[in-house]
Order: sequence, then structure tokens, then C-alpha cells
Amino acid sequence: MLDEISPSNITVDIGKTLKDHEFIAMCRREVLDNFLRLRAKERGANLIKALVKDIELPECDKSPYVIHYVSENTQNSLAVDVVIGADGANSKVAKSIQAGDYACAIAFHERIKLPEEQMKYYENLAEMYVGDDVSPYFYAWVFPKCDHVAVGTGTVCSKQNIKHLQGGKIIKVEAHRIPEHPRPVRVRGKAVLVGDAAGYVTKCSGEGIYFAAKSGRMCGEAIVRASYNGDKMITEQDLKREYLKKWDNEYFCTFKFLDSLQRIFYGRNASREAMVEMFNSDYVQRMTFDSYMYKKLAPRAPLEDLKMAAETTGSMLRCHILGMDMKLVWSRSSNYISPINLQQTNCSVNHQACHV
Repeated sequence: MLDEISPSNITVDIGKTLKDHEFIAMCRREVLDNFLRLRAKERGANLIKALVKDIELPECDKSPYVIHYVSENTQNSLAVDVVIGADGANSKVAKSIQAGDYACAIAFHERIKLPEEQMKYYENLAEMYVGDDVSPYFYAWVFPKCDHVAVGTGTVCSKQNIKHLQGGKIIKVEAHRIPEHPRPVRVRGKAVLVGDAAGYVTKCSGEGIYFAAKSGRMCGEAIVRASYNGDKMITEQDLKREYLKKWDNEYFCTFKFLDSLQRIFYGRNASREAMVEMFNSDYVQRMTFDSYMYKKLAPRAPLEDLKMAAETTGSMLRCHILGMDMKLVWSRSSNYISPINLQQTNCSVNHQACHV
């Protein structure tokens, strides 16, 4: 179950339309990443535990890329024909090929080990908070992670202080950059970007894991296809045709649509109130989760869309007229009862754009 909590503390269960075989997955990256590494090794990949220091670009089409790295305190070099940059928002590959900058937000959270009786509350529950007081232009969250919870916000906290959560013990502090749009260049020469390095993170939800895995697979398959299983050297045009064009054809509209939703609903508290109210509709929930789980814009019902547009417009107007766009700084703590109350964190939130 996923609860979304509005600035005025209205709570909506937005998982009630899920079918029996559907669920909202919570991922532990240390487990997933290790699984992917081991699977790659089993299937023939040569794993090198190293820190990449520099990438030397080829002098001509027939020259290789040379990757300079440090492994076990030793300087090493590796010559390769193709480079796939799957190295995150701070991508060295992107910098080496001058792929351009992108604006990003900051996801900051702490993993907190709760007493067993409190952890039971979050056994089948995740929470999302929207409002200027917790996260301008994004949301704050409490996500269960097997034996602990992740509590955080999608902007920049002035203090590392999401703690003192009714007996919770901090076990890990994490902060990540979240790209807000794709890079201007994602393919240059025989170097190509995927995942966060390319900027494949959806607005509204901030999801990037699926699109990182999917773009990596599509890119690998494109290289195999264009090279005729390794018999032919690929070119920049091959990568653009077999990978980039197919990616954009499949996901460009989805990313643009979610970008538009964020601009409409995340800018002011009145809009956030309308968004949460909108999720009371079974139609909206079904459309949302069909698009979220299957990564494609779900087929729409024109009459239902008109009804939703009218109700949303009315809700926005009502929120403004009734003054629901007021400053509700730290007001939830006196109204909302939860084993973990974000307002007890004393976390001062300020939205800040940063550039990689």
C-alpha cells in the first residue's frame, strides 16, 4: 500500500486498484547491484574492481579508446573499441566526450533501523509527502527496506538530521544526484551513455533504476545487432540508429508527459492538494499504475479524461479560493500520527538546483 499525504494532511491510499499479481516494489541497491555483477560474471563478463581516472579518446576512427584506471593501488590502461557509460550522474564518460550538462535535484535520505513493533507498521506501507514544507518541486518519503526504512527528501537538506525518529537508529546516510532531463549528447563516436549518465530519470517519481537497466540492455543489443555479432566495427551512426532512435521512439513521450505533470502539480501547494485529491479516482489510479508498472502511457478513455480535467480544475480553484495554498510549515506534526513523523526530524528543506 502507498499513502500520499497532501500539504493539509489529507491522506489517500493510491494502491487500491492494484490487481492480485501487481505490487509496488522496493529495491535495496546493495542487493540488486551485487546480483547484477555476479550474473554478468557468470555470463562471461570480465569484472575489474577499479577507479577510472581518465578516458583517452581515439585519434582516428580505427584507433581505440584507452581507459586509465587504478586497481589494487596500481595504474593500469585498457584499450577498447566501444565505451558504454553507465557510470551515473557524475559520469566520467559523459565529461570525456563533452556530452553537456544537465540540471539535477538531490535525493537525501537516511536508512533507519526501527524497533520491531514500529517496523510492523511499515511492513506493507510506503508513504509519500508533498508540500513546500518537505520538498519544493518533488516529494519526501518513508520507504520500507526489508528490515529498516529509508526516510528522505528529494531536495537539499541544510542539516543531516533526519533522525531522532522515536527510537530509530541511523544505519546509513546517502545522497544522490537526480538528473532532471537527458543530456544534450548521448552518443559521440563509439561512446554511448545509458541510465543516469544519459539522464534517464522520470519526473514526478524520480525513478531511474528500470530505465537504467532497460537502456543498458537496449544499448548492448544494438551493438550486437549493428556489429553483426562482433564481425563488423560499429560507427556513431549505427549507435544512433540502433539504440538512440529506438529509445526515443519508445520513451520520449513518456518522459515529456511526466515532465509536464511535474510542472503542473508540483509548483504550488494548491496544485499538490488537487493532485492528491485527484488520486481518489479509481480511473486516475488505474491509469497511473498501468503507466508506472508497464512503462508506457496507458490507453486513455476520452470521457473519463474530460471528467478528470474538470474535477482537477475545480479542485485547483477551490484550493486557491479556500486558502489551501497557505504556508503549512511543520503543521503536520500536530495532526498526523505515525510511528515515523517527518516533522519531528527538524529537517530544514530548501530547493536548490545544481549542475553536474
